[in-house]
Amino acid sequence: MGKIPKGLSDKDMLDGYVEDVTMEAQFLAAEAAEDTKRREKLFGKKGNSLSMSGLDDETLDKLGRKLLELKMELFREGIKNYTLKVKRENWDIIITPVIKGKSVK
Repeated sequence: MGKIPKGLSDKDMLDGYVEDVTMEAQFLAAEAAEDTKRREKLFGKKGNSLSMSGLDDETLDKLGRKLLELKMELFREGIKNYTLKVKRENWDIIITPVIKGKSVK
């Protein structure tokens, strides 16, 4: 074993070092790839939990934009403390902001 030069940085000491690929590393990489595929299948590519509802990415994007517009409009009117009430009437799903027990139209 040769002498170790003094005053080298960590980067300089490890310069040129290549780690051998082990079976364990290969199995862990395959397991991680499989887990990623499974998560994408369940949650979609963006990782939205709402994608489990069966909506495609385009519909989720449109819904997100409309909700953001609603939040911005409420903020412009000075309304900061509210919750969103979600209800279903026949074929329609209605999302309504509720402020301290009042319904906003």
